Amino acid sequence: MRTPASRRAEGALLRLRVQPRASRDEILGWQDGVLRVRVTAPPVEGAANAAVVALVARALRVAPATVHVVGGKSSRDKRVRVAGLTDADVRTRLA
Repeated sequence: MRTPASRRAEGALLRLRVQPRASRDEILGWQDGVLRVRVTAPPVEGAANAAVVALVARALRVAPATVHVVGGKSSRDKRVRVAGLTDADVRTRLA
């Protein structure tokens, strides 16, 4: 069984729905447990993933090195891990 401390060490896992080539970078909010985001970068050569990492890190006030796309790298539906934060921390910071 995992303890709260181990969950914090692993980090929060977020489900995202990404819209690339948007008019601006923004976080739209939660919809059915999925965080909807828009980025201006195109989905080419990882540009949109890099923009998602930067946007999420800026919104959560963490270093970009702590944010990693762990699933859906070539999809609009992504899973992003934020090291050092719990799911509750993420929800609080994005509220």
